[in-house]
Amino acid sequence: MAPHMTRRTALTLGGALAGGLIANPEASAAPGPARFTVTPGGAGAGPHGSGEPTAEQARTWWTPQRQVWTPVGWKGHLFRFDVFYNGTTVCQPAVALPPSGAPTLKPYLAQYRGKDFQVTPVMPQGGGIPPLADEPYYQYKADYGVGIQGWREDTATPVLWTEWRRQEGLVLRQYSLAHVPGGQPIDEPGGPIYAWQRYAVEWVDENDRPGTFTFALRLSRVYLQHFVGPPEQQEAFVTMQVTPSAAPLTGSLRIDRIWNPDGRPLTVPVFDETGAVRMIVGTPAGATVALVEADGHPGVYDLRLSVPATEGTHVDVLVPMLAQPRAGAETEWALGWDGALAECEEFWTPQPSSASVISTGEKQVDEFFRRSVQLAEIIAEKSPDTGQFTFLTGSFGYDLLWSTPTSMLSHMFLDLLGRHEVVDRHTDLFRAVQGVRQPPGAAYRNLSNAGFFATPLSLQSFDWLGDHGAILEGAARHALYSHDEAFLERWLDPIVAACDFIKRACEYTEHDGVKGLMPAAASNDTGVEQQSIWIQVWNYKGLASSVRLLRRLGHPRAGEFAAVADRLRTAFADALRAAAEDAPTWTHPDGTEHPVLPTKFTGPDSPWPFLEAFDTGALTAVWAGLLPADDPLMRSYVDFFRVGPNTRLFDPHHHTALDRVVLDHEQSSGEPCYSWNLFHTWQLGDRDLFLEGLYGLISGAVSPDTFISGEHRNAMYGTLFVQPLITWAARHAVIDDSLVDDELHLLRLCPLAWIRDDHETRFERMPTLHGPVSLRFRLSEDGQSLTVAYEGSWTERGPRRTLLHPPALPGLKWVLVNRQRYAADDVIVLKPGR
Repeated sequence: MAPHMTRRTALTLGGALAGGLIANPEASAAPGPARFTVTPGGAGAGPHGSGEPTAEQARTWWTPQRQVWTPVGWKGHLFRFDVFYNGTTVCQPAVALPPSGAPTLKPYLAQYRGKDFQVTPVMPQGGGIPPLADEPYYQYKADYGVGIQGWREDTATPVLWTEWRRQEGLVLRQYSLAHVPGGQPIDEPGGPIYAWQRYAVEWVDENDRPGTFTFALRLSRVYLQHFVGPPEQQEAFVTMQVTPSAAPLTGSLRIDRIWNPDGRPLTVPVFDETGAVRMIVGTPAGATVALVEADGHPGVYDLRLSVPATEGTHVDVLVPMLAQPRAGAETEWALGWDGALAECEEFWTPQPSSASVISTGEKQVDEFFRRSVQLAEIIAEKSPDTGQFTFLTGSFGYDLLWSTPTSMLSHMFLDLLGRHEVVDRHTDLFRAVQGVRQPPGAAYRNLSNAGFFATPLSLQSFDWLGDHGAILEGAARHALYSHDEAFLERWLDPIVAACDFIKRACEYTEHDGVKGLMPAAASNDTGVEQQSIWIQVWNYKGLASSVRLLRRLGHPRAGEFAAVADRLRTAFADALRAAAEDAPTWTHPDGTEHPVLPTKFTGPDSPWPFLEAFDTGALTAVWAGLLPADDPLMRSYVDFFRVGPNTRLFDPHHHTALDRVVLDHEQSSGEPCYSWNLFHTWQLGDRDLFLEGLYGLISGAVSPDTFISGEHRNAMYGTLFVQPLITWAARHAVIDDSLVDDELHLLRLCPLAWIRDDHETRFERMPTLHGPVSLRFRLSEDGQSLTVAYEGSWTERGPRRTLLHPPALPGLKWVLVNRQRYAADDVIVLKPGR
């Protein structure tokens, strides 16, 4: 019989991470004290009668998300079209973020000010086209902020559809895709880019339908605006506002006079006052088109379209981001929808040889990964001032770079999916600014800035000291997962220099904070200088990953930096325990008292104490490796957000940015992308809460329709904030190289919904610290055996041990791994080389 261990022992392996930079692979821990939690929200029938959640069930945990917008674009282009839940298309080439009153704009976008354009589909009401309002209002109050959207599943190209189900007796659907002339990779970052849109009659009631259907495309400047007024409860900072006063165009629009007595198909250009093409419309036979100025709103135009109510009838619309010369627009139009889509298919279909494949059998999960990797390159740009590629934090909102959260796209998302070339291309910009910027803290004025990483100034939103550690983490993790020698050739010296900067900062003692930690600096958008936990965790994480890399390479300074990391980890733990002794306490439902842990060790308070207590507070310590999840402080503090006083004050319609934070189905009610508790439940092997968190994020923190993420639920979409956490959790649920050093754990927390008899689940070419791993598995029809195919392509030697955790399925007797049979009652230790 193959070597094995009990399942209970395996599930407590998280205790092996009790502190060292390199954990003892032989260590194990006894089960910790019983946790204090509520029943997981996913309880129910579940797959295999287990009660476990599924993606579809998790969609019922919340009401639909409001005011979602999703970018449609081209890899690396300077501009993107943002399509809202109701089909409104925003063309905003100069996005300015007003975080604190003064708009922030990338300097090279200044030339595009005032050239914005909005196309708003307006459906008939009471037989007529409703007018634009006179007074501003919150967008969701007109239509609940919820629409019907999705991606076409039969194209590699991201083609977004939006649907209107009309009581007149038909369904109208808008399809949107972006196309660059020639269909090639970006050369000129700000060159022409077009939105091709098709409005198609998808279905008609055979008994009760109109002969024709009339709707309008309202043409204006962008009047959907991020509301930044007074902090009214439930609204401030997170709600889109319809602002009619912003709608009028600065010039007029016109179409040539149309006389079409035969009702033939027509091509109708819409010109601006300069004679440039602002839009082209192609009508079907029997349709009519008219351009009229909107009642009471000079400078706003309704393009009224009346089409036969026949299935398959469609209107094609071409919208350039910027008004184009007639010749260029007509050349693009000559391609037609089919020609443009064909070029897009050639562009989007090829995949890198290193790209991972994930197929779980859960449609929502599989499509999430498929479209998210495309969105990552759409919400990015080739910056015209440097010619370098960069990820952006968001589209039509955060069109800048917060390097800390955006770094997670690299080391917790794209690198874990084998998209190494994309990460390399979008990370290289940081080398050029290393040692150029000054750290954002008074204490650092006495230190050399050599090796210090920061955001390029033209892209910067706010300066956080944590950015240094985040950029370092992205570079070191990329090297660890990609095993790319060419990358190391360029990056090894910058990585060593960045470690040196952390070493100097931790050894500097001429400051008022805790000695041995990184001194105080700005670590959030307020600019307040604190010796915050956020600064410590990111810089420690980047340092620890760099040490792992340097040890792999046999670098002569690996031991030196490992000692720095050890001292930093010890100083952090000591400081946090000392702070806990003096912290205010909260009373657990069982009557015990626990400390409310701080977000900082020294420095003035932040204006956002509730949000930061969770999102940038002590729970990050487990993810960073500064404390293990079974540490009493960590167990206590995660319970604070599950059953503590905040839960009594929690309002399901809470203000996501200002209210006290709780765990809502194991996701942060503030900023879900910072649901650090997921690393606690992963490390502890707490399957119920881990899966509740994973499915909660998949269904509640991203749009389950378009998979775009929001900074908060119902607010600030056009981002990929949550993709890293979901990807990290999904991969580690199935293939885990992080639980114990030099070991691989397979299927340890795999959702039972991914173990099926009607689908072979595949996680292929998944990068690990040891090299790419492929895993395929399928349940037999009688449920008695699980067939697993496992293959590792090791870059050096493989992991010291590989352990497979048989799923807890009723009736499962056998696991066949590469045709070798094992009993399914215990964790299986695979033979070396397997």
